[in-house]
Amino acid sequence: MKRACFPYFEEWRHDPERRVLLIRGARQVGKTFVVRSFGAAFSHYIEVNFEESREVRSFFSGDLDVDTICRNLSAFYKKPVIDGETLLFFDEIQACPDALRSLRFFHEKRPSLHVVAAGSLLEFALGDLPSFGVGRISSLYMYPLSFKEFLWALEEERLWDAVCNASFADPPHAAIHNRLIEHVRLHQLIGGMPAVVDRYRRTHDLLACQDLLDDLLRTFRDDFAKYASRLPVTKLRDTFSSVAYQAGGKFMYARAAQDTSIQSYKTALELLTQAGLVYKIHHTSARGIPLGAQIDERKFKACLLDTGLHQRLLGLDLGTHLAEQPERLYTTGSLAEVYAGLALIAGMPPRNPASLYYWHREARTSNAEIDYVISRGADIIPIEVKAHVRGAMKSMHAFIAEGRAGRGIRLSHENFASCGAIDVVPLYAAELIPSMKMPA
Repeated sequence: MKRACFPYFEEWRHDPERRVLLIRGARQVGKTFVVRSFGAAFSHYIEVNFEESREVRSFFSGDLDVDTICRNLSAFYKKPVIDGETLLFFDEIQACPDALRSLRFFHEKRPSLHVVAAGSLLEFALGDLPSFGVGRISSLYMYPLSFKEFLWALEEERLWDAVCNASFADPPHAAIHNRLIEHVRLHQLIGGMPAVVDRYRRTHDLLACQDLLDDLLRTFRDDFAKYASRLPVTKLRDTFSSVAYQAGGKFMYARAAQDTSIQSYKTALELLTQAGLVYKIHHTSARGIPLGAQIDERKFKACLLDTGLHQRLLGLDLGTHLAEQPERLYTTGSLAEVYAGLALIAGMPPRNPASLYYWHREARTSNAEIDYVISRGADIIPIEVKAHVRGAMKSMHAFIAEGRAGRGIRLSHENFASCGAIDVVPLYAAELIPSMKMPA
């Protein structure tokens, strides 16, 4: 399956100042697949999986001499390690902390050699290192398939071209728009986990996709055992499920806690966030740039990394989902808000971890909330997710009237349109918003 990050790999490959590339993201989002595909562009490709080939770990003991490591790897895998011609891929690198430590030396001693590393629970391993290769390592963040990548996987490239070529003055034809909305519903249902999308692409069997999503959920829960030294598994499971149930609103630890203490649930949420399974959306006062400098650590929302997993945790009824009208579907379980947030994350540059924010004002005489607030250059962009064609948009107008932003965006199942200071953007174009030019 074609992934949006491929051009970044090519850019890195030809960059004379490149550093070792570290692929970061949750388990099962396609990190290994992408690197293997990229490896086809090289004369030689060596993949070192530290979980499968434990004996290779011994190559990284001692003083971490890069030339010695390369000679040993070449002999073990019976392939040459040649600068500029070999792609060396360290997979599941978290299983070998010494290999993680060696990455900085690959940059220093063999800067012309293409080295990529990836792993699951990587953030935990990095946190355990006293120091890491700051200035010597580049990161690339990967997520489940976005709507664009979902359409690519289904060989619907022209549908995505229609989205990219649309504008507020020239929206897609109604028939194209409706077809895109149907694909959004399907994407919401099965999510963007590569294995699930591939299953649907090959079989079009939605029940099989749901079974696969259940298998993935079990895999993630089984992974919680790897956190055992940090926190009891039961608290991680309770927190993981609670994120789905609380999606769309301020996350409350007390709702996840099964006992009187919430401190362990705070730790659980941080671990799930580090593992890439949960994204936090922090409250910001949104009075200027950067938005992250104005957050309230006590106020945040949270969502799972994928809508397919989200819906399986909520016990989605497949028949009901398929029978619902779009405007009704979007109001169910805050699905549209979760979907929109994941799309915005997918549309952000992958070189840095994505950051999402929301705004909420509580007052005796006036409550107002903006679902998402992002920055684009020097501009603050408020975004509200709506299910119906009509709506007062009071919060958005209040946000703009207070001078926090010049324009706002309304995300819904409607087609592209503009109304005063508010631009209407269909949900299928949400991932374009971080780079979309706003009308004057």
